[in-house]
Amino acid sequence: MTDPIADFLTRLRNAIQAKHRVVEVPASNLKKEITKILFEKGYILNYKFVEDGPQGTIKVALKYDPISKVSAIQKLERISSPGLRKYTGYKDMPRVINGLGIAIISTSKGVMTNKEASDLKIGGEVLCYVY
Repeated sequence: MTDPIADFLTRLRNAIQAKHRVVEVPASNLKKEITKILFEKGYILNYKFVEDGPQGTIKVALKYDPISKVSAIQKLERISSPGLRKYTGYKDMPRVINGLGIAIISTSKGVMTNKEASDLKIGGEVLCYVY
């Protein structure tokens, strides 16, 4: 596997498409940070880090509307890839759906959303868009 972040996003996308409640993904520090951001911004219901074996797993409880059964995550889009990295400065920070969605940025101060990165006036690698 050359792109573990794309694999993580694809597993979430597939679980949402199949209306699963929980999805398990192999853990890494970057995936843990992305999961924490998704939880803080209300895109997932809960998460749990399970330490089993050398790598461990992340169990993610997906969030759905109780009435219409629509997922809180409408789209997960990978922006930067191993073959073509996408970087941005704080002045050119992307706005996802005019501020309704978030862009997850990997900066020198850690992984954060586009709004937090622009407030701290730091740029970085644009990992993905979530809305």
